[in-house]
Amino acid sequence: MPTPAEVLAALAAEESARPALTYYDDTPGPTRGERIEVSRRVLGTWVAKAANALQEGFDAEPGTLVRLALPAPHWRLAYWALAAWSVGCTVTLDPHEGADVLVTTDPDAPEAEDADEVVAVTLAGLAREFPGMLRTGIMDEAHELASYGDSFEPWDEPEPEDPALVHHGRRISYRDVVPGQTWPRGARVLVTDTDSGVVLTQVLHAMAVRGSVVMVRGGPPAADDPRLAEEGVDLTA
Repeated sequence: MPTPAEVLAALAAEESARPALTYYDDTPGPTRGERIEVSRRVLGTWVAKAANALQEGFDAEPGTLVRLALPAPHWRLAYWALAAWSVGCTVTLDPHEGADVLVTTDPDAPEAEDADEVVAVTLAGLAREFPGMLRTGIMDEAHELASYGDSFEPWDEPEPEDPALVHHGRRISYRDVVPGQTWPRGARVLVTDTDSGVVLTQVLHAMAVRGSVVMVRGGPPAADDPRLAEEGVDLTA
């Protein structure tokens, strides 16, 4: 099976202007009503910038443990996972004391005190800085990520048997993290699950069949929700 980085590269090389990910926020709060559309090319750029931040800023490499404490489904969860996999890191979705890098919306959580490096993520699509004080040494993603390069070359490659994902205690290797391709080619897939591991698997599956995902955070939309037809959804994960 291909690696996540190989799947992303193949996707971006084919009709790069087509959507890769569309996100709707239906949750109560300041981002309610937000719609974000990310093309294949732009997704590659986000992934490259985050991967460069990991590799150049934090010396991440194959085996580095990157803990993603981000909501699901969310477009920022997707590109941070793809970035970590591009570097060859191990992504963990399980709470972990002493992670090498913690990517989180809550940099003041106890988990952050034990991580070697912390990235503070602001969920709003147009955010330019984290809305609050940050301790010295914490990376403000909204303010700093744009300074990293738009293309990425890994310094090293993971081995097929290296762990790519840790989820509910299960370790999934780079050989096995991209699921088998059972969806129709080019599928436009509705993703609403709140389990980060399920969401990332669904994103990889859609990418592997050269498809795309429509994420709705805040619960599954009604069957007659006009957004589903407008977005061309033809499969529910």
